[in-house]
Amino acid sequence: ESDSVGSVSTTVNNLKDLAINSSYGCAFYPFVKIRDQLANSMVYVPPSVVALGTMSSSQRKSAVWFAPAGFTRGGLSVVGVRQRLTSAERDKLYDANINPIASFPAEGIVIFGQKTLQVTQSALDRINVRRLLIFTKKEISRIASRILFDQNVQQTWDRFTGQVIPFLEGVQAGLGLTDFRVILDDSTTTPDLVDRNILYAKIFLKP
Repeated sequence: ESDSVGSVSTTVNNLKDLAINSSYGCAFYPFVKIRDQLANSMVYVPPSVVALGTMSSSQRKSAVWFAPAGFTRGGLSVVGVRQRLTSAERDKLYDANINPIASFPAEGIVIFGQKTLQVTQSALDRINVRRLLIFTKKEISRIASRILFDQNVQQTWDRFTGQVIPFLEGVQAGLGLTDFRVILDDSTTTPDLVDRNILYAKIFLKP
């Protein structure tokens, strides 16, 4: 194990050099110290180890579309951090899309950010929004699989929307969506698409 402390500037520059622009990834800093139960010793581990655990515990407490960060859902059960970050260092990391792991005297050690590695500003530069879309896409795909090979007629379209709309209403009621719209009619599934056995719906989500 190395005793060298990472540098915020080096970390920021290294990430910039990678030129990643993806909402499917996220970064955290610094390393954290945990107890190795098997060896009964203290060990420093990459922050991704505990960040994944926070996503899981946050999901159990609320839902995937709530931020796995902050004092309510971002608290960590760790022994310590490799480096105590100043407010200015936290800001520098966050500006570079790196989520700081902060140590507060009263509140403990907390993940203090939920940015993805998407550089382009949009709703998808937040972890909770990307997880919301992964969740809704999987569920809607599951609903769609139930009508696979059924007749491409209005009755089948109604079965699809009759399951998708209540599902999305549930997500909206649970504060995951501000608004949504489902379109499945002869404007999306045109007669030529019907002839080619294609059912096409448009689903608009406002996280």
